[in-house]
Amino acid sequence: MKKLLLAFCLFATGVHAQSTDSVTIRKIYNEILTNSPSYEWLRELTQKIGPRLSGSEGAQKAVDWSKQLMEKEGFDRVFLQEVMVPHWVRGAKEVAYIRNGKQKITVPVAALGGSVATAPKGVEAQVIEVKSFQELRDLGPEKVKGKIVFYNRPMDPTKLNTFEAYAGAVEQRANGANEAGKLGAVGAIVRSMTTVLDDNPHTGGMRYATGVPLIPTAAISTNGAELLSKSLKENANLTFYFKQNCETLPDAKSYNVVGEIKGSEKPDEIIVVGGHLDSWDLAQGAHDDGSGCVQSIDVLRTFKALGIKPKRTLRAVMFMNEENGLRGGVGYADYAKKNNEKHIAAVESDNGGFTPRGFGIVGTAQQRAKVMPWKPLFAPYGLHEIGAGSGGADIGPLAQLGTVLFGFKPDSQRYFDFHHTGTDNFEAINKRELELGAASMTALVYLLDYYGL
Repeated sequence: MKKLLLAFCLFATGVHAQSTDSVTIRKIYNEILTNSPSYEWLRELTQKIGPRLSGSEGAQKAVDWSKQLMEKEGFDRVFLQEVMVPHWVRGAKEVAYIRNGKQKITVPVAALGGSVATAPKGVEAQVIEVKSFQELRDLGPEKVKGKIVFYNRPMDPTKLNTFEAYAGAVEQRANGANEAGKLGAVGAIVRSMTTVLDDNPHTGGMRYATGVPLIPTAAISTNGAELLSKSLKENANLTFYFKQNCETLPDAKSYNVVGEIKGSEKPDEIIVVGGHLDSWDLAQGAHDDGSGCVQSIDVLRTFKALGIKPKRTLRAVMFMNEENGLRGGVGYADYAKKNNEKHIAAVESDNGGFTPRGFGIVGTAQQRAKVMPWKPLFAPYGLHEIGAGSGGADIGPLAQLGTVLFGFKPDSQRYFDFHHTGTDNFEAINKRELELGAASMTALVYLLDYYGL
């Protein structure tokens, strides 16, 4: 009888806690959907500052802007954490065309971040089309030397989660120049990372391996890739020309920007919520990752607006250099380790500003089990995808400190329509979807703060 009574008391306590939490979460959503300034913040970041590639003037303006914004919002502490970042510049706009007999057909390309430039007159050569690194290796240097390698494996359209499709194709962009250079190629062209057929080339980071010839590499739009592939079937001896003017300058000084609300009961336990402040240079970086930045700042603003005094210290971190180096994420983890800080959880928004679907969790089975009872609280808001998954690139280095990582998961279907292209601008963001994301993240941070892990 005593065991039965105890079980009933625990159940009743749990029901009461869930009821109280549901009321608070409803208040969070009401506040953000009614009063959030996040959309206007994003307008300022994207339209007044614009592209923010690491080391650029835009990146520094974004650092100043976010610091001033968090100071204006009255956070307990706002500070800059210095990091040295890569400084790659695109230079004059790229030019490319297919020469097929007497025809010269212009196609859209964009240099990949970190690539070297072509010779001043550009590079023109015959083309070898492949779908995999193994296919390229099987051809051997005798068939590849002196040619341009064209990687044309598309993202898998059967993958319902487009991030899985991206993961299955992006190695071509990251390492394609290395594999081609090893075999004597003079350049590499990569099909853009998207399932959409359009004329927008998608840039992104690539890296050179030690001891491999540095050959220029660029992304070609998917329509351009389709045309090149079709033309090669008709004439295997056609040539491709491209010219790009990019350059890598010495590393530049930059900063992570950190805003903080001090915890009232356990100030030494820290919960981070953040996005990356840098963006590629082709557009305004609205989905990638202006949306994540303003959502993260809105989490702390909402706590203040509702008078919720967090038990633990909350930090909004605007990471620098996610796109082409991850120096900000690594630097922040080093800062936390050096100062012996205890980060119990970190939440990152870097998958776009679309309709929220849930959170991926990186932690032990026991840590994930503590989160699962919260699923009924999230369900009314469409957050059903909660469980083991990925966290985020910037917060990833915190895992070595024992931090549990949470990756905010919006709907993924449209993200790669805009990712790393010239169309990732403010107009691509829906105000309500952006605010729903901020509310979802705030609700999660509220529960993490109240219950811990």
